[in-house]
Amino acid sequence: MPELVDILKAAVQMGASDVHVTAGRPPLARVRGEVHPVPGGATLTDEESRRLVYSILFEDQRARFEADLELDCSLQVPGLSRFRVNVYNQRRGVGAVLRVIPSHIPTPAEIGLMPSVVKLADLPRGLVLVTGPTGSGKSTTLAALIETINASRKRTILTIEDPIEFVYEDKQSLILQREVGQQTKSFAEALRHALRQNPDVILVGEMRDLETISLAISAAETGHLCFGTLHTQDAPTTVDRIIDVFPPGQQQQVRIQVSTVLQAVVSQILLPRKDAQGRVASREVMVATPAVGNLIREGKTHMLYGAIEAGAKFGMITMDQHLAFLVKSNMVGLEDALAKARDPEGLKALISLGR
Repeated sequence: MPELVDILKAAVQMGASDVHVTAGRPPLARVRGEVHPVPGGATLTDEESRRLVYSILFEDQRARFEADLELDCSLQVPGLSRFRVNVYNQRRGVGAVLRVIPSHIPTPAEIGLMPSVVKLADLPRGLVLVTGPTGSGKSTTLAALIETINASRKRTILTIEDPIEFVYEDKQSLILQREVGQQTKSFAEALRHALRQNPDVILVGEMRDLETISLAISAAETGHLCFGTLHTQDAPTTVDRIIDVFPPGQQQQVRIQVSTVLQAVVSQILLPRKDAQGRVASREVMVATPAVGNLIREGKTHMLYGAIEAGAKFGMITMDQHLAFLVKSNMVGLEDALAKARDPEGLKALISLGR
């Protein structure tokens, strides 16, 4: 029976983004959005799956998993890659999902970041949110922005992650990376002490709860550039999610705060490339202009779509507009784009323009 490192090597050679190890199935690799068996792998029993998963865990990690029945951690395989690991229990036994994290931090050009998104790295302060479903490349987008700052500006950058994904080397900047569960107890605990660590830039790996969101807003208010992620699908729902997590009596004050500190929301999804060479990101970008700030402050988030559609001169673009660009550039197939479109008929009209 192959060891887990052998399975990971085979999966990486397949171009996998994720590797699934679970009882009742052979090891599986997600390639271009679809799961496929890893060559040479046989169906795993509960005992075999547990042995493979436990082979990469330290003793204290095993104890935490057995106490909590869940575990997030990371794994570095020298000469291969870094992996973000989630260990879980399911009906058939112990399993794990390992997300492949490239050792190379991509440049903005390599992942197709628009100039308006790249410019966010130059902001002196404020809140920038990158949103999208799990596996949509949020961490990669943030890593490209953080590395842009690292390479060009003399700053102190603090990242709070669960777990640490991309590993940075200090260039122009000093980078402090803290992993929840290893170097800090929680996102909120790390943020409470962050301002005493003299950061210019703070990356919050996930804004999960009221306390973390509140502290991130406060950090942005006090002159820091704060990056964060949410599992929301677009800019309006992102703003609503932030506001709605607070008690009703605080929400109007939070609207005012968000309208002041929010600098941009970048929402993204991944689609298979038409040439079958991996996946490509489609992004919606909302830049916080005075008009956008007014809509947020007045609770008119349903009108933000219109502001984004009309905001091209500020670097804004809707998801459907970017999907149309990807189709017309022959990077994404029409059917794949229509499946992700907010307004499929509107997308068809956008694609037909200029043809």
